[in-house]
Amino acid sequence: MCAKRSYYPESSGLAGDSRDGLICRREAMQRGAIGAASLLLAERLCLGAPSTPATADPSAKPAAGSSGAKQAKAKAVIQIWLSGGPPHTDTFDPKPDAGSEYTGSLTKTLETNVKGIRVGGMLPELAKVADKYSIIRSMTHGNNGHETAAYMVQTGRMAGSRHAYPAVGAVVAAFKGFEEGKEGLIPPYIVLTQPQGRFSEAGFLGIRYKPFATGGDPNAQKFAVEGIIDPSMTDEQQQQRRDMLDRLNTFARFANNHPELAAAKAAKEKAYDLILGDAGKVFDLNEEKDDLRERYGRNTFGQSCLVARRLVEQGVKYVTINQFVWDTHKDHFPSMQKLLPNFDSGVATLLTDLADRGLLDSTIVWIGGEFGRTPKVDWSSPWNGGRHHYGPVFSHVLAGGGFKGGHVLGSSDAKGEQVKDRPVYPWDLIGTMYELLGIDPDGNLPHPMNEPIRATPGPDEGFKSGGRVKELV
Repeated sequence: MCAKRSYYPESSGLAGDSRDGLICRREAMQRGAIGAASLLLAERLCLGAPSTPATADPSAKPAAGSSGAKQAKAKAVIQIWLSGGPPHTDTFDPKPDAGSEYTGSLTKTLETNVKGIRVGGMLPELAKVADKYSIIRSMTHGNNGHETAAYMVQTGRMAGSRHAYPAVGAVVAAFKGFEEGKEGLIPPYIVLTQPQGRFSEAGFLGIRYKPFATGGDPNAQKFAVEGIIDPSMTDEQQQQRRDMLDRLNTFARFANNHPELAAAKAAKEKAYDLILGDAGKVFDLNEEKDDLRERYGRNTFGQSCLVARRLVEQGVKYVTINQFVWDTHKDHFPSMQKLLPNFDSGVATLLTDLADRGLLDSTIVWIGGEFGRTPKVDWSSPWNGGRHHYGPVFSHVLAGGGFKGGHVLGSSDAKGEQVKDRPVYPWDLIGTMYELLGIDPDGNLPHPMNEPIRATPGPDEGFKSGGRVKELV
């Protein structure tokens, strides 16, 4: 049986053969099935051509990344997101003289290889490479809620607006992920390994710029990237499955005559190239030397740092390493004994490895969480020595991509409870990173309704600001 063509307008490109004005039910079903498969692939792998950034009208500020931007020093970003909020006073802003009710058992500090800069006593490897990074000790926003604080730090915007703003990674993917029309098999924005889950990272930019979350464990014998690698199958078995599917696929003969089916076929081929071709080998850590893997640390975080280096080496623009369990309300100090050694070796080796390969100068490494932890330890039951959410002051660390090494910006007071000087707000830092990436922080982002929305808020929007962090670039 055939149906009248009223399903599709001619302009949609789905009207089919116009000779008889009819479309067969079987063909409609075939198109629907392949179209759905194509959409799933596009959503999962972010395949396809980017849209052109738009501004609301000719008199508006130029789109971010256009002529209003400075020449880029950075080509990529590795964001190490310490989900839950790392303790600033136990890591990059130690306060050994504050007393045991503040320091707990972590009383030791370390002199770094930069005179005058000290870090927490559980960061010996990072103490050796302080010349490669700078510390901001006066980050602030005053918010103690995970979702709202994470939104502010990731987007540079306040929560509660009618707009769902995109995270930095989505903005970078939109403007730098497809430069000069180039399109790779590997998505430009990747999260290792689980989505951050606090908000929709792409915001109003749309699903095309949502990150590809790998899942899996980079420290496993085979890093099983979800949707790319099946840990139960060898490459030969994957290829055999593909060959069998092609033999059974009776839809394929329609692809040559219908553009939308040809596009679906192309998306499928790209997906298989990522699964079985050279591009997918970026996730194969067995190609790395054992001694380097040991230096990174044979744990999920350390190996994620190694994957991040491999990804930026292959041209990926934005990689987030999402490390959980920093939300240490309870039994904080035993948690630090587990978390800090892995963090220390993974980050220190990443910075050294990037530098050795000539990649640090063009790669921003951004380290921090949504806030810090309360400087005063809560010894009451049931916390047993816990630290809680703390947004008044916290620390972030920046390296590479135009940021100087061996510097400290701002400070907190004697107990790490308030900003003492030079407050830095999330939008101040994000605007600085955009500048280093060649994205105009005062330009407009592409918006589905063509509304003029700047990449970072301006003074007219009522945001407090300490100014962009010019001291570190």
